[in-house]
Amino acid sequence: MVNVMRSLMLARQLVVGLAFAVAGSACAALPSFEQVQREFRSSDAVLQDRNGQPIHQLRINPRERRLGWIALDDISPALRSALIASEDKRFYQHSGVDWNAVAAAAWANLWNTRTRGASTITMQLAGLLDDDLRRRSAPRSGAQKLSQAMLAQALERGWRKDRILEAYLNLVSFRGELVGVHALSRVLFDKHPSGLDRVEAALAVALIRAPNAGAAKVAQRGCAILAEQKSAEECQGLAGLTQLRLARLSSKTEAQTAGAASTPQLAPHLARKLLKAGGQPVRSTLDLGLQRFARDVLTRQLAALADRNIEDGAVIVLDNASGDVLAWVGSSGALSGAAEVDGVLALRQAGSTLKPFLYQLAIEHKWMTAASILDDTPLDLATASGLYIPQNYDRRFKGLVSLRTALGSSLNIPAVRTLVTVTPERLFQRLQALGFQLRESGDYYGYSLALGSADVSLLALANAYRALANQGRYSPVRTLMNSPPDAPKTVMDPAASFIIGDILADRSARAPTFGLDNALSTRFWSAVKTGTSKDMRDNWCIGYSGRYTVGVWVGNASGAPMWDVSGVTGAAPVWQDVMRYLHAGASTAQPVPARPAGVIGQSIRYQSNIEAPRDEYFLTGTGQSVIVSALSGQIRPAIRHPTPGMLVALDPDIPPARQRIRFEAQGAAHGTWRLDGKPLGSRAGSPASSGRILYDWMPWPGQHTLALLDTKGKVLDEVRFEVRGATVKGRR
Repeated sequence: MVNVMRSLMLARQLVVGLAFAVAGSACAALPSFEQVQREFRSSDAVLQDRNGQPIHQLRINPRERRLGWIALDDISPALRSALIASEDKRFYQHSGVDWNAVAAAAWANLWNTRTRGASTITMQLAGLLDDDLRRRSAPRSGAQKLSQAMLAQALERGWRKDRILEAYLNLVSFRGELVGVHALSRVLFDKHPSGLDRVEAALAVALIRAPNAGAAKVAQRGCAILAEQKSAEECQGLAGLTQLRLARLSSKTEAQTAGAASTPQLAPHLARKLLKAGGQPVRSTLDLGLQRFARDVLTRQLAALADRNIEDGAVIVLDNASGDVLAWVGSSGALSGAAEVDGVLALRQAGSTLKPFLYQLAIEHKWMTAASILDDTPLDLATASGLYIPQNYDRRFKGLVSLRTALGSSLNIPAVRTLVTVTPERLFQRLQALGFQLRESGDYYGYSLALGSADVSLLALANAYRALANQGRYSPVRTLMNSPPDAPKTVMDPAASFIIGDILADRSARAPTFGLDNALSTRFWSAVKTGTSKDMRDNWCIGYSGRYTVGVWVGNASGAPMWDVSGVTGAAPVWQDVMRYLHAGASTAQPVPARPAGVIGQSIRYQSNIEAPRDEYFLTGTGQSVIVSALSGQIRPAIRHPTPGMLVALDPDIPPARQRIRFEAQGAAHGTWRLDGKPLGSRAGSPASSGRILYDWMPWPGQHTLALLDTKGKVLDEVRFEVRGATVKGRR
């Protein structure tokens, strides 16, 4: 016995001597507390909104689960007490090595008796800080244990006790991938570390000593810790709690997602773009409330359209002045079969959303004005690959229309005719200057570029419309608050850009296609355009007010077509709701964009009464009061009213003489009407100098077929419509 005690004393003297001999080098090798805290990296990175509020938390390190560094004052006193009672009772008395515990361990080893061991909290921290001392699969060697003791004593000389305890609780591994008390508390208990009670603290500390033990063994050790704290009566129920919580860790999905409940998961796609490493939170330009609203309104709209074979969508909101991205909703989340695909950046066919840039070019070069007369009749264009035969969305033709009506009502044929003048290459170069980064040349797309055959992203499209809102000034968007905004450069003529914005804000201009009351109308000034790609695979609504630009895409990430969903019924309701949210509480009389230099206003009328007189904007030097068209005699005769499939409802309370339907045809100076196979009598074929043929008919219930005939009896056009309601007595 005396020999054993002498051996222990000699060992202690040897360790102390060696420790003092290398104290200087050990202190130099050990990092400071501030360095350890500074270099600590969370496995989860946090994205903040523009006001510093957490908006998304993203897992960065797949090997370990660490959350943010926690100060000792923010850790439950129950956990600190349980840790010291279990791991290092004399933590506040020793100087890094507990020689009493060393002696007890040596004595126990001599008699093959198990004890807690001699490793102190400081020694364990030294093992966590030194790469050579970190436990691998094999136990530490004698030399490593000696080095660990020396480093522990060096730590005690350089660090305060509270900092040693704080660093240990942030760096110690628990069960599986969990590192640090913050990750343990969030994942295992859905709590901040400050909220752990005595029983939860006992379970947590039990996992330090036996991280991979079964639930029964962990519960047994937890009860022993409670007993050491004179709280054995709280052991009841610990076994059930242990089994429940450890089962949660066995679920990979739940373990990976748990712990982020305190942070809203609102911007996964932008978070993946901006968060590259753990550490300090990253402050984005997003607005938390707007991001949540945009996500929710998109989800509601797509849920309402679930029977139309549509499941995906995206929303982007930009601040016009700064280019800050205020909302970035990349998908519909749980509604989508491809929720990881970022709809803001995905390339999809643009549809009619490129038309404003086409007409802007035509006005900018003074080839056309907003009052110019365009031809909306069938068109065959010879191309290198054969005939290109564009069609309007409703497969009907409006005849002669102004550029204002052609753009507002999104007519395809006039757009293609305009591109013949502008040329695909000029439009391509303009789109590239606006940041679209199209993959092919203008000649590759050809005349179909007027109808949006190019693949574009929602982000690029919305930012190009933002350039229109800024009267031709373009700059890239900004997603980080600490990133200085790029200086804008003038890409488009301000005057022509202003005129395009005025057309896109004109309800009357879009009425022939969309009517006056639709999801594109707002209480404040706004300019907006919809678009639908071929086979209804993509649906867009992009528009801006004086302050914001909002872009919405809906469709299917798979490319599958939607069923009977247009821009007005698909994306536009989302656009309108977001716009209303942005302007909530603001005056309904939002200021109209200021007219730039080079724009004049003038009253106009059309010589052939193609459209009603109105006030119009022109570039300086292009104004005219009477608009004359050389196309009047070149328009294919067509019935303008009634429209195909039109349904007329009669009102029995209105005198029959006041319920008449005007038949109207355009493109022919002479012709006759035939209704249901019978001529319409002596009043048929009343010509007008405008090239229109008019007839007022007293309606009769039933389904009808109306035909327009030339002077030789040849059918020029034919439509079917229906009249419902009370029988109207009178001459048919």
